[in-house]
Amino acid sequence: MNLQTRIQQHFAASIATKQKTLDLLQEPILQAARLVFGAIRQDGKILSCGNGGSAGDAQHFSSEMLNRFEQERRGLPAIALTTDTSTLTSIANDYHYERVFARQIEALGRPGDVLLAISTSGSSANVNRAIESAHAKGMRVIALSGKSGGAMKDLLLAGDVELRVPADSTARIQETHLLLIHCMCDLVDQLLLTDDAP
Repeated sequence: MNLQTRIQQHFAASIATKQKTLDLLQEPILQAARLVFGAIRQDGKILSCGNGGSAGDAQHFSSEMLNRFEQERRGLPAIALTTDTSTLTSIANDYHYERVFARQIEALGRPGDVLLAISTSGSSANVNRAIESAHAKGMRVIALSGKSGGAMKDLLLAGDVELRVPADSTARIQETHLLLIHCMCDLVDQLLLTDDAP
């Protein structure tokens, strides 16, 4: 196959996935942004987690919150649970890798906080354990997934938000997760600007 044709196919598939996601998830994206904004307004914080590329997305989200997205504003409280290698490896060594995020939530999570749980398949055991721990702490959950939603979809409670990308390709799901994260960041900024307006 011509390599330029493969490039065109990647772009076309990414565009199609994003369009399908827009058609399905506009309202849940808004609900997720309002959930983040509500937590911040009540002095809560956002904890985020995922594995591999999803760990990168968790860190990307927290950096956009803590620093800034596209507008000047105060820093917002967000912690990626994927970044502290000493903590991650000690929990994995002393307990089990499934608990690397849950254990941190047990220590850091508070009622009113939000967990951003990211898994392209919805079947990541450590992310799903994190959801269970978040609920035990009185936190709400925003779940970014894809494919069938995996076991993650069955863990969600009333008040949680599911953003499941309608795709089976991990690459297409991850590309769309980044767009969803950017949408949430922008909407939170818009809500903050409205809230802080004189």
